[in-house]
Amino acid sequence: MNKIDIEVLPAYIADQSDPVNNHYVFAYTVTIHNNGSAAAKLLTRHWVITDGDGQIQEVKGDGVIGEQPHLQPGEGFQYTSGTFMNTPFGTMHGSYHMVTDSGEQFDAKIPSFQLTAPNTLH
Repeated sequence: MNKIDIEVLPAYIADQSDPVNNHYVFAYTVTIHNNGSAAAKLLTRHWVITDGDGQIQEVKGDGVIGEQPHLQPGEGFQYTSGTFMNTPFGTMHGSYHMVTDSGEQFDAKIPSFQLTAPNTLH
């Protein structure tokens, strides 16, 4: 059975942000853990980023940070990436398209998480 668990820890990057010009930069550290019984490889990513004004940006591409990690049962993979928005808060969610060693393809859902600059009411 395929069981890919995904945790995301977001962080606001103040020294790269420019609130006066509505430019807010966020990093997020993703931990992917294969809690299933089959090895699986991450092929592609699909992110949906929604800013505080409801503007949606979709990001699709091969792998993550230039890699397509292959996870044996019990193995994990962690990486950090980033994004920017025109508002001090928003949300992200998405999925990773995976394939098992036997060729079965499936999507691992990335739960929604908030991107929030400090001292922001929303």
